[in-house]
Parts: sequence; C-alpha cells; structure tokens
Amino acid sequence: MKAILVGLGSAGFHWYKRLKERGLLGAVVERDPAMKSKMEGDPYPFYLTLQEALKREQADFVVNVTSPFAHTSINHAAFDYKLPVLSEKPISFDYLESVEVVRRAVRENIPFMIAENYRTWPYIRKIKRLLDAGAIGGVSSLDVRFFRYHHVARHYTVSLLDDIGVHHFDLIRYLSGAEGRAVFASLYRPVGGWEEAGAVLGAHAFIELNHGIKASYSASIAAKGSQTPWSGNWRIQGTEGAIELTDQIVYLTCGGERTRIDDFSDVNACDCLDEFLQSLREGRPAETSGEEYLKTQALVHSARQSHLSRRTVPAELPDVRGS
Repeated sequence: MKAILVGLGSAGFHWYKRLKERGLLGAVVERDPAMKSKMEGDPYPFYLTLQEALKREQADFVVNVTSPFAHTSINHAAFDYKLPVLSEKPISFDYLESVEVVRRAVRENIPFMIAENYRTWPYIRKIKRLLDAGAIGGVSSLDVRFFRYHHVARHYTVSLLDDIGVHHFDLIRYLSGAEGRAVFASLYRPVGGWEEAGAVLGAHAFIELNHGIKASYSASIAAKGSQTPWSGNWRIQGTEGAIELTDQIVYLTCGGERTRIDDFSDVNACDCLDEFLQSLREGRPAETSGEEYLKTQALVHSARQSHLSRRTVPAELPDVRGS
C-alpha cells in the first residue's frame, strides 16, 4: 500500500519518517516548496497541491497532516477520489463542519480515521483491560487533572480543549465505556497566562455519562509548578475499588490492598497507523473513526456552549447517518 502524505511541518515530518520506514510513502504534498529540503534528496514525488498528486499518483490512502484550517478541503479532495483518509485532529474546529465531513465519509462508505493517539499508550490500554475485567467493579466516577505550560507557536490560536482536552475527553469515553449525556463547564485564561485573542488556557468541566457515571476535569496549559504527563493524572472510582494513574504509573486498590503496576510489556498497544491499516484490511471502521471521534468532539462542543450559556448543556450525539 502507498500513501500520499499531505503536510510536511513538524507533525508532518514525523509522519514522513514513519511512512518512509514502513515502506508506505508514495508521494508528498506541501504548499511551501522550501519544505522539500527536509526530504534530503529522497526520491519521492513532491507536489504543491493534493489535486495534482491525485491526478498523477496511484495511491491507496491519504495521510492529512496539514494545518487544522486546511483539513476539510484536503479531506474532501481525497474523498473525491474515494481514497481512505487518516487525518490528524481536529476534523475541523467548526463542529458542524466536522459533522458534514463525517456524514460524507459515511454516506460514500469511505474509510476515515482520526489519529487519536492517547488511547493507544500502553498504560492506558492496561487500565482499560483492568476495567473491562471488573478489577474495581463498575465504574462510578472519573477525576482527571492535567497541568502543563504549553505555549507554542502555531498558525492558529492554541486552545486547551480543542488541542489537548479533546484527548482527555476521548479517554473519559474510552475508559468508562459510556457516552456523555450533559456537560457543565467553565473556561478561562489563568492569571499569568499569555495574552492571545480567543485562547482558552484553562477549564473546569463536569460530565454526566450513561449509567450514572460522573467525570470531573480540571486542566490548564498555562500552569506553573510541577507538570503532569500529557495523559494527565487520573482517579477512577469503582464499586469495589479504585484505579489511579499518577505520572504514568498505575495503582490498583482493591480488597484493602494497593498494587503498583509499571510493567506494561503484556499489553499489545498498536499505534494509530497500525490500527488504520488493519481496519482497511479487515473492512471495518477504525477504532477512532471520524464517526467515533465526533462523539468526543460533541463533548468539547457542549463544554464550549455550557461556558457561553453558564448552564448545563445536553451532549447530543451527532447524527451522521440520517439524511
């Protein structure tokens, strides 16, 4: 199989090396011709537009690593050729636009996956395995704390929920096995945070999920002091015990005993690319398909609406299979 990689920025170059190492790279698209120097003379065809590459290359799928504001046009261009797409998040910062992109992929039966990588980490997979095995009984609540100083240069405004919190909301769904029903959120810019129009640097959110499960989320990307891992630190309460994730170490408390788990060698955690390729071979939706990702983006959208209205907002799941 051969891929057309679209985007050769910092994240794109990471994908470039992965696809090259796997023998999957067929061509590269990058609108900035100066970026071609990153290829160091590699003989892959280089194009300034995806449309030109699609006309000239015989590709099996597209990897979309462009700026978020270009995602939609790139996805639609690939869909025009019925090519499967593996895209970096977000589908779009505009929730309704994301719904329309996924609706088209579903309607035309085009495989479409978002690279939602946090759930692929071994310690996250280990926690999921413990929960599915009933190690702490039924899940009753999840508490997530995420604090980092993350001020980076982008061609767009970096905001906590859209850029990072969406990963944590995805993990809340993934680990609980439940969908969100309602969200109450307060978004803010902490004192001492950087001044950037529209930037949301901190959040407190409370999520009601199916089966009476509650989740709380406290986060900042302008945090001073000690920093959490990107996954955050977690406490998951169950009917018969608890699981804590602290600095990428798992602690299981059950029956009065607390066990430290820091060996994840028994976990088979494939990465996003492996999952995408496997889903294509098996003719099934990918684990983090566009349709699946929308359920998480709906929570982010509801959190934003809650903040604006200062009330609890229902988290309605998007309908992408209707007319």
